[in-house]
Amino acid sequence: MKYLKEPEYSHGQQARTGILLVNLGTPEAPTAKALRTYLKEFLSDPRVVEIPRAVWWLILNGIILNTRPKKSAEKYAAIWTADGSPLKVHTEKQAKLLKGWLSEKIATPFMVDYAMRYGNPSIRDTLAKMKAAGCDRILILPAYPQYAASSTATAFDAAYVWLQKTRTQPALRTIKHYHDHPAYIHALAANIRDHWQMHGRPDVLVMSFHGVPRYTLDKGDPYHCECHKTARLLAGALGLEAQQYRLTFQSRFGRAEWLQPYTDKTLGALGREGVGRVDVVAPGFTADCLETLEELAMEGRAHFLAAGGKAFHYIPALNEHPHWIAALGRIALDNLGGWVSETWDRDADEQARQASKNLALKLGARG
Repeated sequence: MKYLKEPEYSHGQQARTGILLVNLGTPEAPTAKALRTYLKEFLSDPRVVEIPRAVWWLILNGIILNTRPKKSAEKYAAIWTADGSPLKVHTEKQAKLLKGWLSEKIATPFMVDYAMRYGNPSIRDTLAKMKAAGCDRILILPAYPQYAASSTATAFDAAYVWLQKTRTQPALRTIKHYHDHPAYIHALAANIRDHWQMHGRPDVLVMSFHGVPRYTLDKGDPYHCECHKTARLLAGALGLEAQQYRLTFQSRFGRAEWLQPYTDKTLGALGREGVGRVDVVAPGFTADCLETLEELAMEGRAHFLAAGGKAFHYIPALNEHPHWIAALGRIALDNLGGWVSETWDRDADEQARQASKNLALKLGARG
């Protein structure tokens, strides 16, 4: 195997701990060309689509990539901002705010950055950037609270592929999930209460999670169970009775059965039942994106109102909510044990590094 070129190294240089926030990804622009590039990378991942490769290659390249990019581009154009993709904008802000929050808790040198599993900045490039900056220990913090092979695992796969090509590997830790972490549940509840304080409470709160094919549950993926636990804990934090909320799954694709109940069908049913106001929140999305801003806030609203509903509210994702930034920080700290410290003497560390460098040079080391 041909290894990647190692960054410049000098004896005694300061080591840092890296925290890498990873989200799913986004196209570079709301255009058919950009969507084709993005969708090809995303839908070519065998963890995302688990059907025989030869069959899927024909479907993907012969049908989907010739029809879907234009339709998807129109949807992205409806939610695109002056700063670019909402998901990328929010993820970048989260990383900066997380760094600020952690700087008040950590004294030892560290850095925080973000990456996208599909698109840019890539996991590969960002890990290389962190290594070049002196990170010899890196924690990967996925933006997915609930574990799924098609999201969390594939992000880790990308990191492991980079490690395989790296001669001097940094230590790597991964966070599998935090679907029931108290700080995450608290942030969700605080975000919803903030909305209700301004707009009042709904008749029914719909908690919509991203869908996955039903067969993933049958094959042992814990995603379905973790979504249910999040919903149960969130309902408890909000003091909701069973009839006051629904758990649903959105974004199904193709003809196969996906996890149910489906969000769009549930919203239609609630409208037909005469429910006056529905609020929809997406606990599994920690940053607003196409699936929340277009699929839920626009399409979901249309489903509910067309079926007879009177009022529809989409509650924004956690985004830069202060409680969410604090939750990210606490989740990171829970997984950084032994790597960072609240007490660190810069002068003593510099003296120790200089002494180490002097000894290395004395023994014949270069630089």
